[in-house]
Amino acid sequence: MKTLKTHIHPDILSLEGHSQFTRLATRAIALSDSDILLLYTKRYDDLSLPGGGLETGEDKILGMVRELTEETGAKNVRNIKAFGIYEEFRPWHKPDFDLQHMLSYCYTCEVDKVLGGTKYESYEIKNGMEPLWVNIHDAIKKNQETIKQSNKKGMSVERETFLFEEIAKKFNL
Repeated sequence: MKTLKTHIHPDILSLEGHSQFTRLATRAIALSDSDILLLYTKRYDDLSLPGGGLETGEDKILGMVRELTEETGAKNVRNIKAFGIYEEFRPWHKPDFDLQHMLSYCYTCEVDKVLGGTKYESYEIKNGMEPLWVNIHDAIKKNQETIKQSNKKGMSVERETFLFEEIAKKFNL
């Protein structure tokens, strides 16, 4: 799978001489015409692709389907295809490592438009997550506004906005 972008946090001046660990994650790109299935997070006032960390030894596609169904209630996930990898290097503020190296494996898929129930973890409930079908251009605009206005924004909203723009380009949306 092709790397779409490598993003290094601005506080990291060099990748040399740091202890780091790698976190593998997946992101699901479910499209229906020019709408995309996203997660709105009230705490951060942003939109993101469904997805998250893989469990140790978990197959990437099975992990993507697991995350997608847990977070959105998506049903009948099908026609899964590789889209690309988004790579990130972030500071890690715990004693075991200096840096987190995250690889997000992104896949396109189709799902039924009507969603079922979600299975959120406690922090996802606390953050006010909810699945929504959103026009891709409205999603880009929303996240761009959040990037400009929010003091709570992190690297995630920048990753998601970049991916939304890549999706819109690739699928001529």
